[in-house]
Amino acid sequence: MIYSTATVPVNPEGGTKLTREQVWKGLELKARDARLFLPPGLCTRCEVVEESAVHFVREATITGFHIREIITLEPQSKVTFFQATGPREGAIINEVFENEAGALQLKFYCYLGLRGKEHDGPEEQAEQAQFDSDKGYKSALLSTLKRTRELLAEGRL
Repeated sequence: MIYSTATVPVNPEGGTKLTREQVWKGLELKARDARLFLPPGLCTRCEVVEESAVHFVREATITGFHIREIITLEPQSKVTFFQATGPREGAIINEVFENEAGALQLKFYCYLGLRGKEHDGPEEQAEQAQFDSDKGYKSALLSTLKRTRELLAEGRL
């Protein structure tokens, strides 16, 4: 199994300050349309195909894989992506919280397996290494915050 986590400060020195509400709007928008947040060409399709009061279902094509995710929102706090179909199975969570000093933080964590691959085999180990690298999910968190600031500046958030 793959377990990875990363946490970054929402408002490091020198950047445009974001409120919890603004970060939340960015996370919700990213959950509904990943194309707005991922590098061009990485996500070629992303649409909400089902919605209820407590969840929605998103179908997307990301890095060439067709993915179906059940997404739950805990307002102002947490977005959970349950991998229903695609190369991975499990859950990916994005959470907004304050640390002990009261500073706003954005955290990613996941618990995943690779469908059809050996448990803890070479493919899962490579995926684990990717997630934990400097280009993994810590980078994705920073990119999400950067894009949220851009959307805010453009008046789209």
